Amino acid sequence: MAEDLEDDFEEGEASEEIESAPTRRGLGDKKKIIFIVLPLLLIVGAGAGAYFSGMADPLLRALKSEKKVEEVKPKDGQVQAAVFYDLPEILVNLNSSGRKQNFLKIRISLELESPLDVSKVEAVMPRIIDNFQVYLRELRIEDLQGSAGMLRLREELLTRVNNAVKPAKINDVLFKEMLVQ
Repeated sequence: MAEDLEDDFEEGEASEEIESAPTRRGLGDKKKIIFIVLPLLLIVGAGAGAYFSGMADPLLRALKSEKKVEEVKPKDGQVQAAVFYDLPEILVNLNSSGRKQNFLKIRISLELESPLDVSKVEAVMPRIIDNFQVYLRELRIEDLQGSAGMLRLREELLTRVNNAVKPAKINDVLFKEMLVQ
């Protein structure tokens, strides 16, 4: 009988070891979750918090507003290709005589003569934006109406940008988006 108890005792120890082994392995899985998943969730949460609070806007704007330079493939016999340079979006209030404010939101692309001019345009970008804003703020809604108004606007902006980037030459000012409100 004493032998039977010893056998039962030994079997009980063995069964306890078997039962505790998965528990230890389970604890290892829990540690992995705590040390891997939890920091990952904290990083994602911090990123989402920065995005929604507006702290990530300058970083995202820098990534988004990287200057897009597109080349047009040369046709038969052409040596130089046109290059398009996107300016940042411009939002100005228009000159109005009443109490109601009118706004102009415009996105412009510049057609450069050569890819080498991109660095020259980037070097004087603050001057280009300033010239455009000063001119655009003096416009009235009537100045922007019809195709004649758009043509005058294009010519004025082209003159101003060419004065700012001399000796480089801008071939054309292209309107990508224009909203008057």
